This record gives sequence, structure tokens and C-alpha cells, in this order.
Amino acid sequence: MSYFTAENLRLDWENFSLDVSFSCEKGTMTSIVGPSGSGKSSILRLIAGLEKSSEPEKTKIFLGNTDITDLKPSKRGIGMVFQKPALFTHMRVDDNVAYGLRALGMSRKKSRKKAGEFLKKFNLEGFGERASENLSGGEAQRVSLARTLIVKPSLILFDEPLSALDAPLRKKLASEIRSLQKEFGFTGIMVTHDIEEAKAVSDRIILIKNGKLEWQGNPSDFKEEMLSV
Repeated sequence: MSYFTAENLRLDWENFSLDVSFSCEKGTMTSIVGPSGSGKSSILRLIAGLEKSSEPEKTKIFLGNTDITDLKPSKRGIGMVFQKPALFTHMRVDDNVAYGLRALGMSRKKSRKKAGEFLKKFNLEGFGERASENLSGGEAQRVSLARTLIVKPSLILFDEPLSALDAPLRKKLASEIRSLQKEFGFTGIMVTHDIEEAKAVSDRIILIKNGKLEWQGNPSDFKEEMLSV
């Protein structure tokens, strides 16, 4: 059995239906690509529990050996990284990174120390005492990544995390995400509209078109023209 399995992720709108099933192996990165409006981000929201399936009796989501289908989002062991970092601007950087540790009961002093050490992995050494509101877009996204990873979630969902950045920075951070994924060994699912980005970070690519899984396979086998066929 795969480490992560989603069966019948279903959402119905007036003129559109999403119905997708797929699985991921432990410690791998999967990218979900497809035309705009094909339901890519909705898949992540269903997995995270932020959206309710249109047919909940048919939908099943497993993480490891645990059925998380009906668990609250906070109980699923899932981390999320969004297009906009959504940092707490009233907090300094290390308190943002340490937020999850504090929620788990760690003291402020200990959590700040751990966050400061953790920031080194993200090329943010010495940033701990900075005001979060003064970070650049790339720095803020790195802090968001650090905040997610420090609590060691079982699965990380990335919803177009680099799309707001310029092309050179996007390429650099995509490489960093891949390196971190290999270092930490986390299982990740990323939604992206950028095929080169998907190929750079992924072990597998899934193509979604018109709410259905159209293709899945190795990044090297994916052809950009498949998006328009």
C-alpha cells in the first residue's frame, strides 16, 4: 500500500466536476499540473480538510496506515505552503518559525533557539530577530517553508508556492525545495502551473484536465503539449 492514498476526491460545481484518485510513495515529491481551472488547488484543499467532498461517503484519504478522511485539518499531520507566505507580520522571524513548536508546548526560549538553528538550513542565518514584515518575497517564502518543516509533518502540500516570484528566484527556490525534500525526506505534493518547475522538484507528475486525472508518470516523460491536447 502506498504511503499516501486519496480515493474519489470529489467536488461538484454548476458546470464542472472534480473526481480524482491517486497515491504517493513515502519520501517522494509529486507535482500536479494542468490548465487553469482544472481543479488542482481544490485537490490540495480536499486532502488538507479545508474543503468537504461533494460525496463524503465515497471519499477516502489515507496517510501511512491512518485513515484521515474525517479528521480535522489540525489533526491530519499535514503542512501547507501557499503562494503567499502568510507570515504573522507582528512577530519576528524566529517566532514565526517557532509558532508550531509553541503550539506543541515548547517554551519560548527553547523554541526560539531551535528556530534560529533551523533557519541556517534555509540560508537565513542571523534573520531570527528581524521583523517579518521587512522580508523580501523570497526570504518570506523561505521562512514559510521553515515554519512548516520544523514540526516535521507527515505530508506537505505546496499550492503554487513560487508563482508570485520572478523567474530567476523561482528557479533557485525550486532547487532549494528539492534539496530540502531530499534532506528531510518528507513526502510532498505540489500544485504548479510551471512545467519546468514541476520537472525540477518532482519524482512524479500528475496531469489534471477537466477535473480528471489525465496522465501520470516520470517527469522526463511529460511533454508540454500534453496540456493542450
